[in-house]
Amino acid sequence: MTTRRVLAIAALTGLLCAPTVAAPATAATGGRADVLTVPAVAVTGGWADALTVPAMAVASGRVHVQAVAMAGGRAAALAASAVVPVSAAGAVVPVLDARARVAISARVEALTARAVAAAEVAHAAVSRATAGSLVAQFRFDGGRATGIADESGLGHTLRLVTGNGGVVRAVPHNRGQALRFPAKCTGKPRTCAHAALQSPSTATLNPGTRNISYGASVLLPRDQTTKGQNVVQKGYSTSTSQWKLQVDGAAGRPSCVLVGAKPGIKIVRSTVSVADGRWHDIECRRRGTALTVLVDGAVRGNRLIAADLSITNNRPLSVGGKGSYADNDQFHGTVDDVWVRVG
Repeated sequence: MTTRRVLAIAALTGLLCAPTVAAPATAATGGRADVLTVPAVAVTGGWADALTVPAMAVASGRVHVQAVAMAGGRAAALAASAVVPVSAAGAVVPVLDARARVAISARVEALTARAVAAAEVAHAAVSRATAGSLVAQFRFDGGRATGIADESGLGHTLRLVTGNGGVVRAVPHNRGQALRFPAKCTGKPRTCAHAALQSPSTATLNPGTRNISYGASVLLPRDQTTKGQNVVQKGYSTSTSQWKLQVDGAAGRPSCVLVGAKPGIKIVRSTVSVADGRWHDIECRRRGTALTVLVDGAVRGNRLIAADLSITNNRPLSVGGKGSYADNDQFHGTVDDVWVRVG
């Protein structure tokens, strides 16, 4: 088999299907597997395609899979997402969704080099990140709107900066508290209330070219979306390097942004919205040349970035907006559990 040939040969329906595999559940809630790792080997007529399929379940009880097929040690297959129904017994039957259905004629589908590269990125990004040193963490459980201690122990105390009477209020969340930022304003930006939490820059918050992951829990009502709202960031895209988590547009889709010393904003947007008035966990993750956005533990977007993209600046760590001025990209919801890991 050539290095870029994919398992194929559909049934008479012409839909591409994957083999049935037994999936051990590594985590379960209420009898339903939440996280599955599915190794499979398909052997047909002497062809051995080793498929490593890490899968993460979403709330609907279905699993979104990114796969990379290996042939002779080289990436050869699948640039598509598979949707895997989960049964109570933990068995799964991978079936490629409509986007992955291809018109084939009893032969093998070839992938371009670009598709293979994209598949490699997806495969590398799916595994849950636990690496890296915790360099900042804020749970907001002290009921304070300023002078908020950094629970990583590294001293990145957050202090409130405001404009036009902006306030941040502590509200109940789970067994602790979260912080609610100013609501959406219909007046002129210069008259609207603004508020953000900031901590001075330190070297530990500058990843350079190292891996970085960061995230937060957010609650954003549908009627509070705007063009762009910053959740957590360090640096500015127009004047310095930057890493940032934001929620974009009327649809309220989260995105992850990296800006290096060289021109060009690298952004990956989620395919799903978080503007539904419910709590969601959002994570941005850089691993080598992969930039990934996760929502509630599921990968919702990824892209390639340069390995030498470096982020180092002397700007403050900011939560809820980039400052207290009019054009601060104010977050108009509630934030909890902000964290940053580097390395």
